[in-house]
Amino acid sequence: MSFAENCKDAILNGNIELAEKLANEAIEENIDINIAIDAFSLAIRKAGDLFEEGDFFLPELMRSAEAMKGAMTVFKPKIMEDKADRSLGKVIIGTIEGDIHDIGKTLVAALMSAEGFEVFDLGADVSVGKFIEKAEEVGAKIICISALLTTTMVGQKKLIDQLKERNIRDKYKVLIGGAPVSKKWVEEIGADGSAESAVSAVKLARKLLE
Repeated sequence: MSFAENCKDAILNGNIELAEKLANEAIEENIDINIAIDAFSLAIRKAGDLFEEGDFFLPELMRSAEAMKGAMTVFKPKIMEDKADRSLGKVIIGTIEGDIHDIGKTLVAALMSAEGFEVFDLGADVSVGKFIEKAEEVGAKIICISALLTTTMVGQKKLIDQLKERNIRDKYKVLIGGAPVSKKWVEEIGADGSAESAVSAVKLARKLLE
């Protein structure tokens, strides 16, 4: 099999050990870093497509994302050494204060990281102030804020209101997520979008930064 086919095999099977081995081999054999990373990127996108088509389930997608992260961890020193900044942009992500649900948020963070975003995952039960503080600190382009409870959804609105109050709303694309989030809620609070799945969230993030 070719290098690209081996990468696809490692990612689709969620084989972290193989993904890391292939990444190390690519560096040792002086394969162009961009070509090597693209081979893995195509594989993780394929995993996302399979999930959307119903051929992959959440555990498989999570394993694929972890394998991708393993490969990227190996590549990171080489990327820094070459000063080839492949980051699509910095993303702040977390679940809003009062809400401890984080499975969906964690999956979005893993897939965004695998896709090439630099992700800062703040975890669950995160205050509005902490989202903004971190975004300002690292120079993020996107803030992703999840809420799984109708009682905590108001935190998504508070975040956008505070960005407006500080006159920094235009600096960030704000994506909101969670089971109770609707298109109407997105429009009502003035968010930049929401997505029905982790895969579509990554696609939306890429589109917003184009």
